[in-house]
Amino acid sequence: MASNVEMESTVTGVQIKKSTNILLNAFFIVLAILCMYPLLLVLMVSFTDEMSIPVYGYRIIPKEFSLSAYEYIFGNFGAIGKAYLVTIGCTLFGGLLGLIVMAMYAYPLARDDFKQKTLFNLIAVITMLFSGGLIPTYMVYVRLLGLKDNYMAIILPSLFSAFYVMIIRTFYRTNVPKSLIEAAQIDGSSEYFTFFKIVLPLAKPALATVMLFSMLVYWNDWYYPLLYITKTDHYNLQYLLYTMQKKVESIVAASGHGGAVDLSNIPTETARMAMAIVAIGPIVLAYPFFQRYFQKGITLGATKE
Repeated sequence: MASNVEMESTVTGVQIKKSTNILLNAFFIVLAILCMYPLLLVLMVSFTDEMSIPVYGYRIIPKEFSLSAYEYIFGNFGAIGKAYLVTIGCTLFGGLLGLIVMAMYAYPLARDDFKQKTLFNLIAVITMLFSGGLIPTYMVYVRLLGLKDNYMAIILPSLFSAFYVMIIRTFYRTNVPKSLIEAAQIDGSSEYFTFFKIVLPLAKPALATVMLFSMLVYWNDWYYPLLYITKTDHYNLQYLLYTMQKKVESIVAASGHGGAVDLSNIPTETARMAMAIVAIGPIVLAYPFFQRYFQKGITLGATKE
């Protein structure tokens, strides 16, 4: 009798578990569709004829298909290609250099035998709370360092983040055993060898996560080129798209004030959507290569075995 009751309870538990899994899977499928819908809508609007948008509105399936937005953007393919190269170069170089700087800064902060770690922690935290302001910063980069129209003016401002330093420092403390560092010291390992050959390989998830976020900052940056870049061949992708969008808005504004401008051949809404697709495309393609480390980096330390 008891065995029958236990069997029935086990079967009931399995059925409840299956029902729960089905509900959870359905919920996350719906959530994924809701997350993908705006991106899909932006993509399809970018392939829509500009004149059909005021009539039919935004549609997942374009009423009238057109490539005019991409023809407008890639009309000057040389400028777009050069801007892509600038963005890719600044993103890769800035992300890698910033990662090295932040990883090296975080390492002594995670060591108990570093006597000045309180001071350097304070220095990092101060940068999170206070900034020098726009005018002093501009004078430092332009007058003192002479970085006007220099790619380093795009790279240096985002090179260091105290928040990312704290993430890497916490990861060192929780996932790099102190006994392993002590054993390396006993074996005669130098600090540089310990850091580059032992600590960094163990911190790959955190480093990959931080590098992904750092690269996103560089990829989406248009503000620093606006401040420090005047030569068109030094524009990065985001700033070039920003200037193109401003030109379209200026033409539309001129037509609204009685200017003799034909807007039929100038995409406005569709060009804005196409610019978004052009800007996010490479990041979307690069994300799967970081996904494995990214998932591990944000979940490690959440639970204890």
